[in-house]
Amino acid sequence: MRILGIDLGEKRIGISICDELEIIAQGLPTISSVNVGEDLKNIKNIVDKYDVKKIIVGLPKNMNGTLGKQAKNALSFAEKLKEICKLPVELEDERLSTSKAEKLLIHADQSRKKRKKVIDKMSAVIILQSFLDRRMMNKEIENEPHS
Repeated sequence: MRILGIDLGEKRIGISICDELEIIAQGLPTISSVNVGEDLKNIKNIVDKYDVKKIIVGLPKNMNGTLGKQAKNALSFAEKLKEICKLPVELEDERLSTSKAEKLLIHADQSRKKRKKVIDKMSAVIILQSFLDRRMMNKEIENEPHS
């Protein structure tokens, strides 16, 4: 099953998708954010193109766990996505995903200009990969024999 990962930004929307086995997330081209209606339409096109069955939206909580303006925007966007795509939409805590992406790109010796172009895509990959990893870990724990 294909799962789509989304990192909502004010200017760009990072997009990622997983493989059929739900193990590895990879980035897709970012979407330039126009307005909510246009952004939803663009994401719906990607959902249809890749036959996506679930969507994970990054939830940018504050470091203390509270929800700020951006998190409330993500919640609202997720609800609209659910209505338009008729698919399950889950939220994934994305605290530090952008800084993780930044560190990975710096480690890969990417220039600031190049980092700016791919940071949203990389953040979307980190959001989806953390969802996939957590789910895989939970499955492994559930399947462990109990003594």
